[in-house]
Amino acid sequence: MDASLMELKTQLESYLRERLQGEVELGELRSLSGGACQDNYLVDVKVKSGASAGDYPLVLRTDKGGALLSSLSRPDEFRVVESAYGAGVLTPRPYWLETDRRWIGRPFYFMQRIPGRATGRYVVKDRELNQLRKSLPALIAENLAKIHSVQPANAAAELKAALGDAPPPGSRTLALDAVTVMRKSLDELPEARPALELALNFLEARAPENDAPVLVHGDFRTGNFMVSPEGLHGIVDWEFAHWGDRHEDLSWLCLRDWRFGKNNKEVGGFADRAEFFDAYARAAGVAPDAVKILYWEIMGNLRWAVGSVQQAERHLSGKDRGIELAAIGRRTVEMEYEILRLIEGA
Repeated sequence: MDASLMELKTQLESYLRERLQGEVELGELRSLSGGACQDNYLVDVKVKSGASAGDYPLVLRTDKGGALLSSLSRPDEFRVVESAYGAGVLTPRPYWLETDRRWIGRPFYFMQRIPGRATGRYVVKDRELNQLRKSLPALIAENLAKIHSVQPANAAAELKAALGDAPPPGSRTLALDAVTVMRKSLDELPEARPALELALNFLEARAPENDAPVLVHGDFRTGNFMVSPEGLHGIVDWEFAHWGDRHEDLSWLCLRDWRFGKNNKEVGGFADRAEFFDAYARAAGVAPDAVKILYWEIMGNLRWAVGSVQQAERHLSGKDRGIELAAIGRRTVEMEYEILRLIEGA
């Protein structure tokens, strides 16, 4: 274990001893892959005494220096996961939020470590999941319905503080605000993208009235579901959660980019649309609106297209060079083509 991890281990042991009022020992501690807005560490916590005594296989999540557009801080993310877990969503249980920076220099919390893999190609193609894929559409739909059961009217005060106010049902605020954000992002790109400008104009003209706002995961897709042959183990990566229209999540899962080569299965590469939407309607008691699905699917492709250009710029500018960033940037034209195809059929 290198010096930085040893220091972190000492800091966390001191923190947990004070927080849990018991003797604590950390076993394995190692860095996991993170992202642009968080760092993750695998950590085994053994609480030897006190009310919380026991063994805890966990993941530590902390803020990183940078942040992505609309991403939540770790304290706000904790409130989201806490609410989703409380609503019965299969997601890792969150533990011990800490906002005092004196411990490790930034906010952090722990979450339950769960089994399974989330890799897209594993989920949609691996033979060992052939049996699970028969039940996966219903499992995913049921969990999405539970996420959407968390609404401003029934949310805890801490979640409301984290996510802010939501617009009333029947307004066009959610769609038009999304257009405004994307127009600003598009204006900041280094070169013109006519197809994306066309999409923005289309979306502004067709902005639908939103349903009653619900908790939206914000990145609900294949790649954020932990699965194994034994079943669905959890929904992960909540940093883009917000109050929104349920069709945002439903359509994001349908983006071509999240099918990982299984284009005949339009929902995440593992389900047909009719099959999945019927399962969601049964679980949520709300039937998806085809017009709104199309609208937010175009918006989703626009968001990911702009995001892919931004990823490429990180590489091209020299700020954060990497072949993965460059490769993502080359896929922008795929989203542009998909946007034009969807608009043509609207």
